[in-house]
Amino acid sequence: MSEPDDHFFVVDGRRWRRTDPALPEDVAAALRSHLGRGRNAVKQAKRSGDDEALAAARHRNSLAKHGLGERGPEWWERPEAERIADARQALTDLDAAAMPPETSHNARG
Repeated sequence: MSEPDDHFFVVDGRRWRRTDPALPEDVAAALRSHLGRGRNAVKQAKRSGDDEALAAARHRNSLAKHGLGERGPEWWERPEAERIADARQALTDLDAAAMPPETSHNARG
């Protein structure tokens, strides 16, 4: 088990939970990418005053943070396989949410 100092880091006096170190790097990198894009979407939605887009962006950020182990149950208290499965599910959900809507092709007649 990790030492308590391995669970958190401090920035400007505020304590933040670290990313779960057991996550495969490709999964963690993809979740961080979604988080970065989600943070950008929050800024854009705030700037435009789009409450619906803001809620959707915040939801995506929450999914990414949970997947990384930075929110939700403390990762060091859970079995590693369960944490990795949850991270992969969060990534699947985020990838699905990021897919552009299918375009319909009208038949000409």
